[in-house]
Amino acid sequence: MLEFLRFLPAGTAAMLLELPNLEATITLLDALQTRPVPGVVEIVPAARTLLIRFDAFETDRSALIDAISKIDLSVRSIRQGKLFEIPVVYDGEDLNEVGDLLGWSVDNLIDRHTAATYTVAFTGFAPGFAYMACDDPAFDVPRRKSPRARIPAGAVALGGKFGGIYPSEGPGGWQLLGRTPLKMWDVGRSPAALLAPGDRVQFRNVTSEAAVLSPKEIFGVETVTRKLSAEGLLITRADRPALYQDRGRLKQARQGVSESGALDRKSFIEANLCVGNPRGATVVEIAYGGFALKTDRPVTLALCGATTPATIRTNSGKSVYAPIGQPFALDAGDEVTLEFPPEGTRTYLAIRGGFKVENVLNSAASDTLAKVGPPPISVGDVLVPALEVVSAVDPYLMKSNRLPTADEVVSLDIVLGPRTDWFAAAGVSTLTTQQWQVTQDSSRVGVRLAGEKPIQRSDSAELPSEGTPLGAIQVPHDGQPILFLADHPLTGGYPVIGVVADHHLDLAGQVPIGAKIRFNVIAAFDPSTTETER
Repeated sequence: MLEFLRFLPAGTAAMLLELPNLEATITLLDALQTRPVPGVVEIVPAARTLLIRFDAFETDRSALIDAISKIDLSVRSIRQGKLFEIPVVYDGEDLNEVGDLLGWSVDNLIDRHTAATYTVAFTGFAPGFAYMACDDPAFDVPRRKSPRARIPAGAVALGGKFGGIYPSEGPGGWQLLGRTPLKMWDVGRSPAALLAPGDRVQFRNVTSEAAVLSPKEIFGVETVTRKLSAEGLLITRADRPALYQDRGRLKQARQGVSESGALDRKSFIEANLCVGNPRGATVVEIAYGGFALKTDRPVTLALCGATTPATIRTNSGKSVYAPIGQPFALDAGDEVTLEFPPEGTRTYLAIRGGFKVENVLNSAASDTLAKVGPPPISVGDVLVPALEVVSAVDPYLMKSNRLPTADEVVSLDIVLGPRTDWFAAAGVSTLTTQQWQVTQDSSRVGVRLAGEKPIQRSDSAELPSEGTPLGAIQVPHDGQPILFLADHPLTGGYPVIGVVADHHLDLAGQVPIGAKIRFNVIAAFDPSTTETER
């Protein structure tokens, strides 16, 4: 049987594979995980797509397309994971509406929901959120026309042909049937996500949460709480919370976790090199200055990235300027203060020997969207030196590229796709010819842009959720694009019109509020090779 497989560009180091259905998608995913293709870094599955991230130094698109096109999809995968029984209190706000949509009474709806078996197809949207396919084909209900601003953690819901359980509080548009007190996501548990692709779920009707056993009693897992002592560098000012960051969480898509990490990777690495740390050591990312700390011991620090005016006030009362891009020393009682930077947005603070901070999923990065990693750093917190073995400091000035100011127009290279065909020709032209202003709603999740003309879509259908790469330019219904940064969701439901090239991702994270962006299209690969009949 022939399958139709499309290879769509998704930036300079990723591509989106579109398949005809969920069954074919799972079969290809399992094949790629069983027999890995050299150069593939991570795979983000969705209902009918696979987002393939690859190492451009190890492979290229042509080699990947050739290798993937040879995979036989005629023999479908049969998954057999763990079987979980999930207790549910059926008191959801949408029980009656879902019953009406399916032509069932509420009692009949609950009976059929508990009689069905759900299988986890893939994870995404949020850490621990499992998209589950149902063996009862009658369960197919549209998402709500107006999403709710707040859905509680543990909400059991339906969306399209999938079932799911919200692992944390947040917005959402699925139909709510009930709630479970069990934690779908717990970083004190290994693995943190309760459900993994291939696992099966059966729901059990309970009258109250009091009837539910503990996770350890049901599944043999338990939560472990860990604490770290804190003494060292006292935070005396934090106009905005600062964040611990490193290279991020690699290869955690299976648990629905995106990479996160420092927005400006070059400046992050330079700060560590200044003080002799390994390139990937944990640093503190400070947005827009307004930050100060006082040390209780001699330390060597470095600041790289946004050129914030930095002043050292010594224990004796003397004030001197702290350099940017060079190591500097503080004695016990000294305080360093960072003011608002005239260029760029984020400054990286490194300490010789690194910071002592608890890793979550092998990283100390603070993911502001997923709420994974150490909490934000505020006034009164203490940064603890790790005193790790390091190499010699680099006394020479790190000459970083000049960063943009708020009154500049910044040019960012992009690759069109993967969903350019969802937009009118005039819409694509609007993206590339119009200047887009960075709004104050921007964050580590994404740069929210505003333009005089909205981007026009040619397809108003609802796009099934699919993987979104770092740098994706997603276009909501209002036509004002969002440029995804490090804390972006792993999957998204709006079409991506283009993706910022890898060589401009650091710059994208340093464009200040008020500045304007112009997108410059570059080639990804030959369009004639993007579609293959299988």
